[in-house]
Amino acid sequence: MLATLVDAPFHRPGWIWEEKYDGIRLIAIKDGRRVELITRNDKDRTLDFPEVAAALAALPAATLVLDGEVVVFDAGGVSRFQLLQRRAEGASPPIFVAFDCLHARGRDLLREPLTARRAALEAEVIEGPRLRIARRLADDGLRAFDEARRRGLEGVIGKDRASRYEPGVRSPAWCKVKVRAEEEFVIGGFTAPRGSRHHIGALLVGAWDGGGLRYAGKVGTGFTEQTLAALHRRLSPLARPTPPFANPPRERDVTWLEPHTVAQLGFTEMTTDGKLRHPVFLGLREDKDARDVRLSAPAPAGTTRTVSEPNAGRTRTVPGRDDAERTRTVPGRDDAERTRTVSGRDDAGRTRTVPGRNANGEGMGGGASSAPSHQDRKGGRTAAKQQRVTPRTSDAPSPAPGGATRPRRGPTARRSRSLRRAPGP
Repeated sequence: MLATLVDAPFHRPGWIWEEKYDGIRLIAIKDGRRVELITRNDKDRTLDFPEVAAALAALPAATLVLDGEVVVFDAGGVSRFQLLQRRAEGASPPIFVAFDCLHARGRDLLREPLTARRAALEAEVIEGPRLRIARRLADDGLRAFDEARRRGLEGVIGKDRASRYEPGVRSPAWCKVKVRAEEEFVIGGFTAPRGSRHHIGALLVGAWDGGGLRYAGKVGTGFTEQTLAALHRRLSPLARPTPPFANPPRERDVTWLEPHTVAQLGFTEMTTDGKLRHPVFLGLREDKDARDVRLSAPAPAGTTRTVSEPNAGRTRTVPGRDDAERTRTVPGRDDAERTRTVSGRDDAGRTRTVPGRNANGEGMGGGASSAPSHQDRKGGRTAAKQQRVTPRTSDAPSPAPGGATRPRRGPTARRSRSLRRAPGP
């Protein structure tokens, strides 16, 4: 479920307001002691955040699915995406902030109102050094926004207390208002360095608008020498002879790139002709697909509409808690629905779904089930999924640090993936 960007805060009876965090959004799937952290574009980040996975694995509930963000806070308690990118350089350790509970102890909560899901979240999540529950602000959206502005937060999110979790929908039941101007853009080229700078001069960025990539500006600040070197290694293999932009800038000494990489930028404002003023590089977004980065203007508060988002799917093999062969629906790489088959010791088989952020369609119902029910966040087309796994009793998967499980490879668990990507912009 995605929030709709609006241009101003508002007060509406029956709504609550929460702090908006500046991190990587993840679905946390707990199945016994095993935990998976899945991004919007189907990247498994469990091994990247072992401390978070360990904290989730220690929660009492046998089965749990949470929606939240991994963040790093600065000294003032404000989440900063650039700190998350630079955690290897000595930044504070990451923390998972949970803001929704989609499944708990065999109960599917997708069709429950936000009040019931929040109660389940507070009952199941024990806060600690690596786990927090999203902070509520004032019920009045105007006061909440003023508090966020005083504290320097990224923004606020307002939510209808009666709203259900709507997988695959950018819903007017969730509205976000930004305090800091930050957005994702696609990197379409870079200029040659000048003076004492090495590797890259500036990044040329844009966003999809209709069928073309629209140039939005040049970013030359926010880099360290280490960052410039890493970017050059990452981007150089994507070189192409022609500009990817529909309206390319008149720049000299440019290396044009295939538009596959997403950067997060801060800026003071965007002009009426779609150009960035004073942009600053904050980091790369590994959790975003470049095709989903589009030019968008905030909607006037109160005029939002429900929008479903496209998706695709693929299959993947992972181990399961009860070691039975079964099928899971989990977030797909292109914000898709996909199927997972899990091998087991008892050669038994069953099918289940687990609620998630990028679902294809609606939830599987509110009744009790023996395992989580999951749907992807974004609705749309579903790709064909086929997978074959040969169970074997003596080949149990080895746990990774923090409760994560490393998928088995080789003849014991043969994996076939079928991926049909959604149409490009």
